[in-house]
Amino acid sequence: MESKHTDQANVKAKLSTMHSKVICCKLYISESQNAAVVDAISRIGQKDPEVVLLNKFEDEYYNRVRYTLVSYITNESSTGGAVFSPIRKVLLAMIEAAFSAINLEVHCGTHPRIGVVDDISFHPLNQADTIEDAAQLAKLVASDIGNGLQVPVFLYAAAHPTSKSVSAVRRELGYFRPNHKGVQWAGPVLPDTLPMKPDVGPVHVPRERGATMVGAQPLVESYNVPIFCKDVPTVRRITRRVTGRSGGLPSVQALALFHGDNCTEIACFLLDPDHVGADRVQWLVEQIAEEQGLEVEKGYFTDLSKHMMLERYSEMVSAAD
Repeated sequence: MESKHTDQANVKAKLSTMHSKVICCKLYISESQNAAVVDAISRIGQKDPEVVLLNKFEDEYYNRVRYTLVSYITNESSTGGAVFSPIRKVLLAMIEAAFSAINLEVHCGTHPRIGVVDDISFHPLNQADTIEDAAQLAKLVASDIGNGLQVPVFLYAAAHPTSKSVSAVRRELGYFRPNHKGVQWAGPVLPDTLPMKPDVGPVHVPRERGATMVGAQPLVESYNVPIFCKDVPTVRRITRRVTGRSGGLPSVQALALFHGDNCTEIACFLLDPDHVGADRVQWLVEQIAEEQGLEVEKGYFTDLSKHMMLERYSEMVSAAD
């Protein structure tokens, strides 16, 4: 009993002194239809009291789940300035569980992906934390996956040697091209001979696991707008008028994804939500859709804002104190 109280006291002491530098990690796994697997991975994410599983977003049609984890990050002087965060160990356990339970060869969904563990993104949440810290942690996790688990890893943004964007990496890999019925991604999608060499890990892609992307960048907001239309090419044309790359809204990236028998979603990344936010995206989509005689549903955020993440994490730290 005394040992248990001592452990709890140590956790509280660490939380109160370490939480000034806060890191967020978003883990995207290609599964949502098997509730037992999704819940088992969630439980692993809740085992360490120093790591908070703030949110879990599942989508049946995408067959994809995103876990949002938050914890502290420090620079360990004893390891020559290398970063440390308890998120790393928790992530590895969640990833190993995903690889054990999910086989990419039998997976199918309406969201693009290149692997069972499709993407892992790290985001500094406060001013004390830096993008360099996030990038260093991202590269450590990439090594755990690539060298430890022998799964190819492609780095992006601040974790990449030349800061290549995640969109650029995905385009080179053919990420956005569905391989089933024109709107779905089924089984392995990467060729045996990769179009580019992974940054970490083997050049051979295990068919049951696929490959993984790992990056570090400022936090972006995800906002999805449903359109009552099953004709994906029509919604793609609307999407091109929304996304910044095609001359639409600056700092907005968007993708049209099939979302049921009579719905296609425009899934948006808001790279600078303080200047171009969800209201502006919603308004523009509605205007363009009206020209086509299409009905638009009110969009929705898929995750918490940075402010809400920090607030909930702070509440947890205060409760531990």
